[in-house]
Amino acid sequence: MDLDELYQEVILDHYKNPRGAGLREPYEGESHQVNPTCGDEITLRVHVEGGEVADVSYDHTGCSISKASASVLFELVKGASVDDARARFEEFSALMSSKGLGEADEDTLEDAVAFQGVSKYPMRVKCALLGWMALKDALIRAEASVPTPGGAE
Repeated sequence: MDLDELYQEVILDHYKNPRGAGLREPYEGESHQVNPTCGDEITLRVHVEGGEVADVSYDHTGCSISKASASVLFELVKGASVDDARARFEEFSALMSSKGLGEADEDTLEDAVAFQGVSKYPMRVKCALLGWMALKDALIRAEASVPTPGGAE
């Protein structure tokens, strides 16, 4: 089995067995994103406790690439610090904009390296990034909803 076939298997596994799917409470940030070019949609929630992403949940309709990407996102950011989650967002975004020329760091992106080949296809990049854009927005919303310590909200 070559590397491309292995990556396809990883994507198919996450598509068929999505991790973290289903909207859950509590949550501090929620984002609904739509890919207008294909109709994929995601509603994603983040629950943040003590600077850590305690949970990520989502409801999703769309193609295998966007569903698999949301599943991988869940595995990468649940339990991570908010700063690490943002860093992984940046790293995944850079990989998706690399047009197939990027070198993914398997230590930090884990299964997300499987999407390296997707970066060659601009129409599919939007699919892979849909959940990640929702995460970025939900983290901003979560941060805005948290009262400032010892001060006004």
